[in-house]
Amino acid sequence: METSAGPRHPGLEGKIALVTGGLGGIGRECVAALRAQGVRVALTYAAGVERPEDAEELVRAQPAGLSAHPLDLADHASIRACLEAVHARWGAIDMLVNNAAVGSATVAAYAEAPAEQDAALLRINADGTLRMCLDFLELPRSDRHADPQKIVNVSSVGGGVSVFPGFRLADGMSKAAVAFLTRQLAAECVHRAVDIVAVCPGATRTPMLQRSTLDHMSDARRAEFLARLPRGRLIEPAEIAHLVVFLCTPAAGVLHGAVLDASMGLGVRPGLMTEFGH
Repeated sequence: METSAGPRHPGLEGKIALVTGGLGGIGRECVAALRAQGVRVALTYAAGVERPEDAEELVRAQPAGLSAHPLDLADHASIRACLEAVHARWGAIDMLVNNAAVGSATVAAYAEAPAEQDAALLRINADGTLRMCLDFLELPRSDRHADPQKIVNVSSVGGGVSVFPGFRLADGMSKAAVAFLTRQLAAECVHRAVDIVAVCPGATRTPMLQRSTLDHMSDARRAEFLARLPRGRLIEPAEIAHLVVFLCTPAAGVLHGAVLDASMGLGVRPGLMTEFGH
């Protein structure tokens, strides 16, 4: 699990984090970046979709600071079981990073018919994140640290920040729901010792983007697409991970309720993608 360590953040050493979707591009980098800060991390993998062996391989490399747990975000019982298993393994969870999600390409693993896929996008990305947040807030709080708990929801620039015509409606709706959930839950928890924020990445170098977008392009069209992006490049997963780590620090408490555009400018200039090819 290699990543650039990023800046050191005092106060994270010894804390407990749960990162859902810890085998994916951004999730794996979040796990590595938090471990580099001395955080003990529980990661999840998609039950029935991702290989448990891949998660177990990561744990074997760092058994004292890492654990892996199956999670089906479409199943409330699985969500509760995951949180209880992490609590039993590590004790009270200080930080929840809701990174797990499905996209227009990866949702095919859950359903075949388009209407069923749309329902799965909303059930997993929106309702699954909602249930993770609510059940997390019901868990016993840590008595090891006086700092507020943290919830970092990973949404997307599409739906969470801006609108991109031509992209799947249910996908964008599910990401918009995560952004709304972040604001609403933050409003309700403004007097509780918990900080809730959302991060909305833009075009990031992940397997999900590769499958949904890049794989369908010729070499020439892919080069043109990349050249049109802000700075002419994809965002690296580690860049998002370092932002997530900062949001888990006490210094980020002033951002409670924020939905952060982490798209390198795509959110304020969506035409770079929506006008592509026209």
